[in-house]
Amino acid sequence: MQEFILSFMDQFGYLGVFLMIAIENVFPPIPSEVILLFGGFLTTYTELNIVGMVIASTMGSVIGAIVLYYIGKIFNKDRLKKIISGKIGKVLRVKNSDIDKADKWFDEKGNKTVFFCRFIPIVRSLISIPAGMSEMPMVKFLTYTTLGSLIWNFVLILIGSIVGENWTSILNIFDTYSNIVLVILVIIFFGFIFWFYKFKDKKKNGKKA
Repeated sequence: MQEFILSFMDQFGYLGVFLMIAIENVFPPIPSEVILLFGGFLTTYTELNIVGMVIASTMGSVIGAIVLYYIGKIFNKDRLKKIISGKIGKVLRVKNSDIDKADKWFDEKGNKTVFFCRFIPIVRSLISIPAGMSEMPMVKFLTYTTLGSLIWNFVLILIGSIVGENWTSILNIFDTYSNIVLVILVIIFFGFIFWFYKFKDKKKNGKKA
């Protein structure tokens, strides 16, 4: 996969970067670090430049984010409520009020969340889905997505251009960063699940008392 990505970018330049980043946003397992660091390296021996690379990659990030945003919009709050009103909701012990609380939280914190999540592996792509589900205004979504993506893309492309042929050694650092973040996210996820159901049980027992 990595060899194909590098060959595609080397052959198609800005268009290759644009397409690879757009696909990476929809399919998170494709590493953006490889695309961006190699993109920076390309600027050291081709006619491609950092500004063009940043523009192409950011446009790709935004297009990919929009696709996931509309996927999230398909599964909006009302449809989620219909889903959890059946057996799934009973099994997961999730109520309509829980959906309302999550939606309200995203309405209040969505701007910052969309922006800062652009710097977190895997989450940088997936955050577009809850943004669509909560029907975050498109102007706001595009603004914070573009700003966050631009900063992330610029930093990695710049690093790739500075280290040149040694870009793969820097990739190892980002791989470590991604693994650490992934472990933290898993811990947070299971911690939240534990807290959520423990809170539910306490609330339920309190009503019985």
